[in-house]
Amino acid sequence: MPFAINTGRPATLAPHGMVTSPHSLASAAGVDVLRAGGSAIDAAIATSAVLAVVYPHMTGLGGDAFWLIHAGDSGEVSFLNGGGKAAAGASPDAVAGRGCSDIPLRGIVPATLTVPGGVASWIAAHDVHGRLPLPRVLEAAIGYARDGFPVTGRLAAFIEMMRDDLLAQRETAALLFPGGTAPQPGAKLANPNLASTLQAIAERGRAGFYEGSVAAEMVRFSREQGGFFEPADLAQQGATWGKPLVGSYRDVTIFNTPPPTQGFTVLEMLNMIESSDPRTMDLLGPDRLHLLVQAKQIAYHDRDLLLADPAFAKIPIETLISREYARKRSGLIDPQSALRWDQVPSYGSLAGDTVYVAAVDRDGNAASLIQSLYGAFGSCVTAGSTGVILQNRSAYFSLDPAHPNCLAPGKIPLHTLIASMAKRDGKLCTVLGCMGADGQPQIQLQLYTAMIDYGLDIQEALELPRFLSGRFGLGEARDTLYLESRFPTATIDALERRGHSVHRWGPWNEQAGHAHGITIGPEDRMLSGGSDPRSDGAATGY
Repeated sequence: MPFAINTGRPATLAPHGMVTSPHSLASAAGVDVLRAGGSAIDAAIATSAVLAVVYPHMTGLGGDAFWLIHAGDSGEVSFLNGGGKAAAGASPDAVAGRGCSDIPLRGIVPATLTVPGGVASWIAAHDVHGRLPLPRVLEAAIGYARDGFPVTGRLAAFIEMMRDDLLAQRETAALLFPGGTAPQPGAKLANPNLASTLQAIAERGRAGFYEGSVAAEMVRFSREQGGFFEPADLAQQGATWGKPLVGSYRDVTIFNTPPPTQGFTVLEMLNMIESSDPRTMDLLGPDRLHLLVQAKQIAYHDRDLLLADPAFAKIPIETLISREYARKRSGLIDPQSALRWDQVPSYGSLAGDTVYVAAVDRDGNAASLIQSLYGAFGSCVTAGSTGVILQNRSAYFSLDPAHPNCLAPGKIPLHTLIASMAKRDGKLCTVLGCMGADGQPQIQLQLYTAMIDYGLDIQEALELPRFLSGRFGLGEARDTLYLESRFPTATIDALERRGHSVHRWGPWNEQAGHAHGITIGPEDRMLSGGSDPRSDGAATGY
């Protein structure tokens, strides 16, 4: 279905294997691994590792990761939890003892309250589904870190935007301002310390990061700066296998990541809107957008009340994703008037920086991988001489002892990271995900409805005008509905009349999040890949 409002870029087609991600060099590295005989999981690790080098504002070894993995031989979909656990010394009192009334977004406190979990997930996935040895899988990432990579305009802009926070950290300033100057687009930037850390992982696997010299340096630096890391915190970090959440929309079975991630909100929203039949509404009209935004507000209200680490809190997940519950909750939706904010408030932030990778191989194995530092450059803290920028995901913890998401030792915070897959007639048909913190479920909702209800292909769906409902600052009083200006003016005006607080973006806004995906043909199993033009990405196949 052609749209004058898109770039005109077609979906990428390939018969054997495909990778899509927010950076073309990373996607190319993943496909190189596929060509060498690697699995989709090998390719996803290779892609994610390159992104950790060339997209340091959005991801890195200092962050967390979550996976859905489809086994081509059995059709089974598995969940892999690479969420980082809070350090043994982490508690609300310990945070207060460092002079903080809340967990800050920058500095050593958020950097070390939780241990990075992403690397543990790479190793766990590779142990079960890898074909190539780790040195081969990590080869491209090590090369780009050691020898340098070209700085994109987006990365240069993020470095400039975060200048003050980055320069406040000595190790980070040395890394991102070589010679005291911010790199310009097209300049070469290297991170030889990160190359050494990646080499240690290639040679020793999990022990190369969570034990030995790399771990010792992270602990030394943390202690020097007044952080929380101790050797046992790193040594105990792992990744755990589990089952995905499963729901359906029309004739499509949809899989998403379970708690501690917010994946249930996608299934809850789809359940709420299905009975209203968006197919009868204009794709870019106010009725459909209003319906989606109201479903989001209700699902996020549930999320904020209930979501936490399931090892520490009982979450009524089966209720939340049931159709009966959706019928009850959707009764709050007035087709002509926006919900009052005090009726169903929801919190959180749209400001999150993340990467998503989809990979499919010729045997039908597939990986849906989401990895992040949370905020731009995470905590902005680089862990000594490791070259690893540490995340600030711990800022999503509550310090309220009565809240299920309250900070506690060994606990994983509420996670905005989610990844998805879908099947039709029992066969894998879609692998997709996106960045964007609180925007992620909303973007998945928009993508799935565009493809299932309106028949768009993956690239068309990615390029549709996008909305996000929420707040970019945690102190903002209530949600704003952000809309790219490619939506019809009549639609935006109608939403304002229904009571939405509207902010008009430009036609293409990176704050709207970048998403990527692969679809698989029902008969010939031809792969179609899409990459978001709001990123530096590419869908690459062979």
